[in-house]
Amino acid sequence: MPKMKIKKNDTVIILSGDDKGKTGVVKQALPRESKVVVEGLNMVKRHTKASKTTPGGIVSKEAAIHVSNVAIVKDGKATKVGYKTVDGKKVRVARKTGDVID
Repeated sequence: MPKMKIKKNDTVIILSGDDKGKTGVVKQALPRESKVVVEGLNMVKRHTKASKTTPGGIVSKEAAIHVSNVAIVKDGKATKVGYKTVDGKKVRVARKTGDVID
């Protein structure tokens, strides 16, 4: 499984596509596909069949975005993520400022 530097509940900015420049919170991380689902962004319409629990119709939902098209937001700006050892623990660090993310 590939290592992803972006995790669930991180605030990210979209770098390309229709939602470029918008920010949101990562709802789900999919490391095997190298994708993330961002809450309220990259919306797509899906035609769903009716079942006992859900009515049928056209439903809007978030689609996964490739992790290379998002960046973590730190102090209102997009930044790359690096790693550093602090007190014997490996932590994520914002490359622009050097601040610890975790």
